Amino acid sequence: MSVQLVLILILLAIFLIATVLPVHMGALGFVAAFVAAYFIYGGVDGGYDDMVFGFFPGSLFVVLVGVTYLFAIAKNNGTVDWLVHAAVTASGGRLAAIPWAMFAVTGALTAIGGVVPAVVAIIAPVGMSFARRYSINPVLMGLFIINGATAGGFSPLSIFGVITNTVVDDNDLAGSPLFLWGASIVINILLSIGVFFLFGGRKLLGGGRVDMNDAHDDDFVAATVAGDATEDTGEDIPGGASAARTAVGSTSTGGAAISGGRVTEARHGQPGHEHPTAGERADQRSLQTTALAEEPREGQVTTLDRDRSLTLGGLVLLVVGALVFDLDIGLMAITVGVLLSVVAPRGAKGAVGQIAWPTVLLICGIVTFVGLMQDQDVPGWLGDNVAKLGVPLIAALLICYIGGVVSAFASTTGILGALIPLAVPFLQGDNAVGAIGLITALALSSSIVDSSPFSTSGALVVANATEAERDRTFRTLMIWGFSMVAIIPLVTWLILIVPGWL
Repeated sequence: MSVQLVLILILLAIFLIATVLPVHMGALGFVAAFVAAYFIYGGVDGGYDDMVFGFFPGSLFVVLVGVTYLFAIAKNNGTVDWLVHAAVTASGGRLAAIPWAMFAVTGALTAIGGVVPAVVAIIAPVGMSFARRYSINPVLMGLFIINGATAGGFSPLSIFGVITNTVVDDNDLAGSPLFLWGASIVINILLSIGVFFLFGGRKLLGGGRVDMNDAHDDDFVAATVAGDATEDTGEDIPGGASAARTAVGSTSTGGAAISGGRVTEARHGQPGHEHPTAGERADQRSLQTTALAEEPREGQVTTLDRDRSLTLGGLVLLVVGALVFDLDIGLMAITVGVLLSVVAPRGAKGAVGQIAWPTVLLICGIVTFVGLMQDQDVPGWLGDNVAKLGVPLIAALLICYIGGVVSAFASTTGILGALIPLAVPFLQGDNAVGAIGLITALALSSSIVDSSPFSTSGALVVANATEAERDRTFRTLMIWGFSMVAIIPLVTWLILIVPGWL
């Protein structure tokens, strides 16, 4: 058996073990790189350790740390809450517009560097409690939140986008970061339009407005993220799903909750006003998982103070520096974060602890092992075998399906870091498929399936549904998620790869 085939089997074993057991995929990647390098390059005094460390993605590490550090500061000082409030206010309080407001704010947060599960963990308690109060289908609200996060997730500043674009650059492939991001936005908007009409959005079109100004303080739920939601899933949820261990639920006595906005129902004593039962309150408390202590924030974040204005200015500076002057995103993000820490230290308290360390470990571990695979010319070996088959188009379709199936159960970020290098053989030779088309199709196939309840984002939505809704929400998301597994790879292959226009 060749070394290349062994390494491919090890990679498959990493995905399988991390899916069925509570073992971190990134840690498995480092262990696999260590063991494989020991035997490939020699044991003690064989230089295997230097080889492994040489495959460590230092620049990607800085990007992951930098953007999640900056995002943590924005969350701490209320900038994220203000963005939620601004989005809901922009909707004018119309019920039909609220899901789109949630889509927009999750898209904006992931586009500026928020880790997708972390952003879903922030917004899901808000959106799902709002859906419960105003009889909006929880599946509709949950899918809008997930789709919004995915739409923003491939911006050049986001985690998904950075991973994909870095792997493309490292392999000297043709790429288009803006086309990738634009394709993600377009397909998620189209999917959300379908979701809107499939899951009860039509009845919202004739609905009323939500009073944004006349509310009790008790009508609010502070939706916060405890650290960062990870790519791991663990706690059992009734219905068979798995909730992200760091997901956060609400603990309010019922009402719709928007941290930074006001979403109200009928006042006490007015027709339509309902008090939550003890069971509903207990159910809300049961949605919580492990949380990190945060300083209590007084009042609702509805205005821009000095710190929030500086943070927004810092985000603009990051965008301009990275996109206009082509400065390193990671170094820029850390620089902006440090400057904010100096001039507005209150928001920086605890921000380092909220860096997405599980995601950093995940990506660095997988990419380190993939670096070893590339050193052993696994892509070339695959290319030779694909050339013998003479069907690169079919191979491209298969790798898109592999990305979709595995990502529905495991890590989207891990899939992106591992499969793009292995797709290189399909992009070379006389019958090569278009690089931009295949990379975009693979990225979309691996990310849109995050709506599966076995993926972290889908699990977070299930976790924030009430006990009465949870089984139905789980089943519906499972049907929808696996429909995406079946449909999206084929559709993106037909549109982006087969015509050969990219």
